[in-house]
Amino acid sequence: MVIPERLRPILDEVRPLAQRFDAGGHRLYLVGGIVRDLVLGRPLAGGDIDLTTDAHPERTTELVSGWADAVWDQGARFGTIGLKKAATTFEITTHRADAYSPDSRQPEVSFAREVEADLSRRDFTVNAMALRVTGAEGEAPELIDPFGGVTDLAAGVLRTPRSPEESFSDDPLRMLRAARFLAGYGLLPDNALVTAVGQMVDRLDIVSAERVRDELCKLLLVEDPSAGLWFLVDTGIAEVVLPELPAMKVEQDPIHRHKDVLAHTIAVVAKTRPNLLVRMAALLHDVGKPKTRSIGARGVSFHHHEVVGARMARDRLRALRFSKEQVEDISQLVYLHLRFHGYGDDAWSDSAVRRYVRDAGPLLEELNELTRCDCTTRNERRARMLATRMDALEARIAELRQQEELEAIRPDIDGQAVMAHLGIPPGRAVGEALAMLLEARLDEGPLSEEEAYRRLDAWWASRS
Repeated sequence: MVIPERLRPILDEVRPLAQRFDAGGHRLYLVGGIVRDLVLGRPLAGGDIDLTTDAHPERTTELVSGWADAVWDQGARFGTIGLKKAATTFEITTHRADAYSPDSRQPEVSFAREVEADLSRRDFTVNAMALRVTGAEGEAPELIDPFGGVTDLAAGVLRTPRSPEESFSDDPLRMLRAARFLAGYGLLPDNALVTAVGQMVDRLDIVSAERVRDELCKLLLVEDPSAGLWFLVDTGIAEVVLPELPAMKVEQDPIHRHKDVLAHTIAVVAKTRPNLLVRMAALLHDVGKPKTRSIGARGVSFHHHEVVGARMARDRLRALRFSKEQVEDISQLVYLHLRFHGYGDDAWSDSAVRRYVRDAGPLLEELNELTRCDCTTRNERRARMLATRMDALEARIAELRQQEELEAIRPDIDGQAVMAHLGIPPGRAVGEALAMLLEARLDEGPLSEEEAYRRLDAWWASRS
């Protein structure tokens, strides 16, 4: 059998390990996403190389000692030994045959002799494949595919190796993970999987917020998360992990039957690049609309939904244990996503541009992208008009950036200079003086030092 060229670099890295396991009377297999992507012919992402073996952890440690540059056994009780050779990290796990109790997602760890038993515990058939690697030079690996993963990849079907009820009982997070594989690999769930999710979705309550967060982030970072997001809503998963999402099934315009807020939201997410801050902000940018929706003589409106939405986004992100910095950045993008539209159709003043840049801070690029992608109208004339306005804004920002330090807008004199000039100690008056000078800077651009002190004197005299 001819070894595919894309497989050779992986075999070259794994073969020295396989020789050691062969000599010790054990077998070594490549498993996980690397096998799936090799079958699909996808480029292999960098990262750890996952392997499984019939050798127990202590035996694995013996076999790799003297060859690996470093070995760690923190996961030994779960069967995993980690090691590093040059720049490559390997994780070798003993075949697992775990048993789960119905009221827990923590398995009672047990080991198996055969790789098929290990593969049966995997989440989906497309991930339940292994490649047997030997130490023999030039020998192609043997594909182990007891559950038809290759067939399912070809047919575009997502199934579980065992019954979906068993699989999701073992680890309920697999229900959420299914969304990522549907979106990332263009698969469709089989009927049994969908039925099981609908019956077992409440079991997601026992999954930690951190694991839910991580899986949601992985979904948002696939090329187009749309199919996965609809799966979360349609199966009821979103009601458990992100209830703000199904709540957005409200019409934008009940008279003309324009697409609802949820359909618009998922379309905006799909238009953005796979950047976590932008994608998460796109997902949450309109969560305030259901709470602010009102219908009057001029139709439906969502006044101040960006304010309500920023607060809701902050609460949800904290519940999902996002970092403090991510919470602030994403909620700020939600809060600012209408700012571009708030200036009306007139030409922007320099002051307006400065304030826009100042408020966006380091999120300017992300805010501009979110603003552009928020336009999902089918009205081509309006879409062109909004795109032209954003082009003009970005050109104006670039022009002012050449003239001024837009990213570092601050008063033309600092607090120390204010205190020295006015002869006052630190306190509220200093902050008020700096705020006055900042407003002048935003309105008029950079002031000379002489003019800044003149404004300060005038303000101090009027205050007194």
